[in-house]
Amino acid sequence: MCPCRRVPTARVSVALLVPDRLAGEVDGLRRALDDGALGRIRPHITLVPPVNVPEDRLAEALAVLRSAAAAVTQPLRLALGPVATFLPVNPVVYLQVGDGGAVERLRALRDAVFSEPLARPLTWPWVPHVTLAGEVEPARIDAALLALSGYRAIARFDRVDLLREGPGRVWEPVADAAFDVPAVVGRGGLPLELTVSDRLDPEAAALVLGAGRPFAVTARRDGQVVGSAVGTAGGTEAGEGVLWSIVVGEEQRRQGIGSHLVAAVVSLAADRGCTSIVAAGAPASVGELAGFLRRLGWVDDAGRLRRLLG
Repeated sequence: MCPCRRVPTARVSVALLVPDRLAGEVDGLRRALDDGALGRIRPHITLVPPVNVPEDRLAEALAVLRSAAAAVTQPLRLALGPVATFLPVNPVVYLQVGDGGAVERLRALRDAVFSEPLARPLTWPWVPHVTLAGEVEPARIDAALLALSGYRAIARFDRVDLLREGPGRVWEPVADAAFDVPAVVGRGGLPLELTVSDRLDPEAAALVLGAGRPFAVTARRDGQVVGSAVGTAGGTEAGEGVLWSIVVGEEQRRQGIGSHLVAAVVSLAADRGCTSIVAAGAPASVGELAGFLRRLGWVDDAGRLRRLLG
């Protein structure tokens, strides 16, 4: 028997998730075609099909995702439709993906994320598409192509997602990377890379202890997570943002990382239309965070610390 310990693996994929305003519409088409994956995965454009990645290489996979997204720098505006099929090779009905130059940028993104540890052998050449249903009877495919021949939609993608398969073969996004160059602060001293995402970076989750909020700012130094801040652009009151948590690694304290993270959250809340931001959690009168925020100009307001924006 081999004494080696088997490294756990995660089954992941990389995709562009169809924006919410169109996802329901596309799911309606999937429902009409009896798509077996409906409810298990959102409508999407696959960039990397399911691949098993060792748990201890997930950080590498996330680095590939961030690097590829940073090279895109601006949203991809893609045309979805008309409906097509992979017959006679494969009984799949799908939406074609087009729109000229944006497709070339999409191909470049796909090539960038299709790297170790995310690369895998392919059965078929990559064709950008949004699957509507698989294993469809040929007669139904002909009817679908005719009935849906006029379907067209424009989708705007501003990030790429890493998805992970869970129980019941349900695929959930676990990390995303925006099409933007990460901000770097503290140049000339101890530089930090700040990235904004819609969900907390899995690497930062160990610092934030599982908190999940609408956006997160993660600080890295030399590729390693050193801090994270989580917030929302909308609290209990209209126009109010919330700083839910801020964590800095023990060995990286007193280096200005926390100040950079708070400034990034404040700026992001203002950009998203907030007129003020409050600190959640402990009462404003106690705690290390309270004293830290006061030094940054936050003031007591009805038992909470608040910072006016604008």
